[in-house]
This record gives sequence, C-alpha cells and structure tokens, in this order.
Amino acid sequence: MDMTTRYLGLTLAHPIVASASPLSGTLDGIRRLEDAGAAAVVMPSLFEERIQREREALHGLAEVGAESHAEVAGGYFPAASMDDIGIGGDETLDLIRRARESCDIPVIPSLNGISARGWTEYARMMQEAGAPAIELNVYYVAADLDETGAAVEARVESILQSVKSEVSIPVAVKLGPYYSAPGHMARRLVAAGADGLVLFNRFYQPEIDLQAMRALPTLDLSTSAEARLPLRWIGILYGHLGGASMAATTGVQGAEDAMKFILVGSDVVMTASALLRYGPAHMKTLVTGLRAFLEVGGYDTVDQARGALSHKAVADTAAYERANYLQVLDSFQQADYTP
Repeated sequence: MDMTTRYLGLTLAHPIVASASPLSGTLDGIRRLEDAGAAAVVMPSLFEERIQREREALHGLAEVGAESHAEVAGGYFPAASMDDIGIGGDETLDLIRRARESCDIPVIPSLNGISARGWTEYARMMQEAGAPAIELNVYYVAADLDETGAAVEARVESILQSVKSEVSIPVAVKLGPYYSAPGHMARRLVAAGADGLVLFNRFYQPEIDLQAMRALPTLDLSTSAEARLPLRWIGILYGHLGGASMAATTGVQGAEDAMKFILVGSDVVMTASALLRYGPAHMKTLVTGLRAFLEVGGYDTVDQARGALSHKAVADTAAYERANYLQVLDSFQQADYTP
C-alpha cells in the first residue's frame, strides 16, 4: 500500500499529521510524535499579541491602548499576561531550528494573528530558521457589530498577502467556517496566494460560571460528530482550488474519520484532540487503521481513494446540499429517541 502524500509541496509518508497542541510545543514532544508515526507536525501558534507584548517589554513601553490589540478589543477574551499567550518569538525560532536538525519529518510552525501590521516579518524569520512551510492561523472573533462581512474577509486576505510578501515557502491558511460563503472565501484566498487551506479552525466558546458570575474561557476536546462540517466543505471544494492543498482538522478521533476525510478530498488529515485524549501512541493506531480501510476498499494508493466521495464525484449530491436537510427531517422518528 502506497500511502505517500503531497501537502504544501512536501512529500509525506502518509496523510496523518499531528496538528498544533501542547504535545508539539517542545522538541521532546515533537520527537515523540515522530516516533509514534506522525507524517508531519504543526507547532503551537506564535501569537501576534505575544510578539507585540515582547516588544513592549523590550522597549520598556507602558501598556498600549486596547485598540492596538484587535483580538482583545474585538473579541470575548480577558487581558492575559505575556506568559499566558503561547510560546515566545525567540523560543519558536529556536524550536524550528532544533526540530529541523533533529527530525526527519516536516515540522511546520504556526502564526496566529488578526492584523496585517507589525508582526508578519516573523514569517520571514521562521523561513530563515528552517521552516519548510507556515500555517497561518486566523483566529478572529468578529465581535465589532459595525464591521461588515466584507471587511472581515478583506482583513484575512490582507494578512495572507502580508505574510506571503515575507516568504517564499508555502503558506496554508487555517480558516474558520463562519463566512457567509465559505467556498467563495476559500477560492479568494487561493487566488490571493494561499498554497493550502486547513479546514476548519475550531473556535473555543466561553462558558458562564454561575457561582462566580463571570465568563470563563473553556477548552473541550473535539468529537467525531464535529467532523461533519469540514467533511461537507472539503467535499464541495475538492477539485475547485487549482493546485492548493486541503488539510482536514476537527473531529478526527479514529481511522474511520481519517478515511472519510480522504474520500471527500483531503490531502492530509490533522488531529490534536485524539492525541491529547489517547496519547501520542494513538498516531500508530490511526495510520494502521487508515491503511486497513484503504486495503479493504481495494485501493493500491491513497491517491486513488482521495475525492472518491467528493461533491463532484457522487451522482447524488443531496448529502452535500439542502435536500439533505429535508431528508433528515423526514427520516426522524420520535420513537427512536424516547428516553
């Protein structure tokens, strides 16, 4: 079975990639993921806010106004200390260098930002440190009620173009699903220079603490049920993005989930929650299980399976479209769900 995969111009042994998580934040952690069989690893994000705060500390500046931190000003997050915002710039660059020297698999750094000014030169530094590619994580909560959807889309495109202007290595955009026309947005970003898309970014939602009477940030690990949203859109987009890569993320718990994503058109399948839940050794289970599904399906290569159940490949596209909504409602039987 040939499971060789191409992603962002990189040749991988198979499609299963460890996405950004605490497991990939140290060299030891990256090595454990490589030893467990990961085809590639994505590092935790270097945050724009972290870069800005490091610069303020370096220059001895007083705290700047909230407007210079768009995610804090426009989102639903309390102010955080510098130590709370991921790993620092120097630490990130050092980890890229050491991973490049020590690992035989691609280790891809991630940049997380919500403006196009004053920080994107870190993309160039990442390239100079030896990064084979960059994942641009645009985690933006559009809480400003005066900001239009068009402005949000233009912001993301501007960030991408700013990063692309700094580097010659491939850049993938990790995109959220909350756009009025996700397919159009995907094509717009590819036209603007994105070498790949990671679908979808999973936003963390606030919880309300009734005892303390305050909003709290929460993190719940994803489940297989959450894979359905990226499954739909990867299936719809397959074959319509030119040569851009597609990575699936969110909801990948077992080999079945990975196989489904390959069938709808994913180039690679990323997972973090499953590795946090079951440990790095679960990577081997995913790879072995995916190989078994491919063999049972009669495929000689993973490329043969890719896109076999995409929107463009299936005769009945109802499962991807509105008709599926009607079918689900018609098939619902209340008796089946009686407690």
